[in-house]
Amino acid sequence: MRQSHRSGGAVVVASAILLLTACSAAQSPPEGRQDGPSGRAPKAAGKAAVADPAAVQANELGAVPVLMYHQVVAEPKSVYDRTPQDFRAELERLAAEKYVPVTAREFSSGKIDIPAGTHPVVLTLDDSTVSQFRLGPDGRPASDTAVGILLDVARKHPGFRPVATFFVNADPFSEPGGRKSLDWLVKHEFEIGNHTLRHTALGTVDDETAQKAIADNQKAITQAVPGLSVVSMALPNGSMSRSRQLALKGAADGVSYQHQGVYLVGADPAPSPFATTFDPGAIPRIRSQAATGPDAQFTSTAWLDKLRDGTVKRYTSDGDPKKISFPKSEAARLAPAHRQAARPY
Repeated sequence: MRQSHRSGGAVVVASAILLLTACSAAQSPPEGRQDGPSGRAPKAAGKAAVADPAAVQANELGAVPVLMYHQVVAEPKSVYDRTPQDFRAELERLAAEKYVPVTAREFSSGKIDIPAGTHPVVLTLDDSTVSQFRLGPDGRPASDTAVGILLDVARKHPGFRPVATFFVNADPFSEPGGRKSLDWLVKHEFEIGNHTLRHTALGTVDDETAQKAIADNQKAITQAVPGLSVVSMALPNGSMSRSRQLALKGAADGVSYQHQGVYLVGADPAPSPFATTFDPGAIPRIRSQAATGPDAQFTSTAWLDKLRDGTVKRYTSDGDPKKISFPKSEAARLAPAHRQAARPY
């Protein structure tokens, strides 16, 4: 199994079915969060629109890092694992570089409401393991889990929203049915996404089986959290269904699903949701890893360096979610559907 990489804005497919190496709530901005028994983070810093986008060098057609995490463990067993110290250090870096987390739902829908001069980042976690989330006896997330670390970093950096998207499988976080776990995450404004019930590599099965794998997980999630809208999906192993549209929309056994964003196991930042190159059916992600090994240039450390240094133009918010601001030199990259909201300068 091989990975696929993007180069020059186009995906260079390393296998015909995008079969990659790793496995890879309806929610609102977390205004009014308070640090209390629930383990919630403090209230995020307020947002303010900017009259002159040039003052903050806004570019809402820039690239967005969608970071992909798996296990957060003391002794990593693969390049897809990170230690708690590594995970914390990456979050601290993001906060220091004025990134603000948004969910996959918010990103793919273009509802990116963050302060002027800041940059969106999407934190995604695959496979719903206990290293990502588990509750302690006090009802708080364990401090060494991804959620516990994220909440702690957010407390120290009030403008850093403690939100992420979890792409889950059956019995998430080792809880049969996942009712308690998923309910806690949704109530605390995390997003739950589909990763198929049994981690099925969709490109290896027929269309009927692929739809059932997705629909069965849709059913399990909504049984755990009735009424929850599931609009994001990550492809297990990065394996695209044979009929590509079935990852976005389908049905099986009377259960239908419709996703507004399908996420790959990828190697580069995602295009802005307002850009002509944005494809909701194939959104790339970046593997969280230090810049080492044969794939060093495709890791989170390397890409965050490029985004920071301007080697790759990153998304910078104008602070006004109703407008799309960008330098006039970038105008050709704006998708026609968003022209009415455009504010070039």
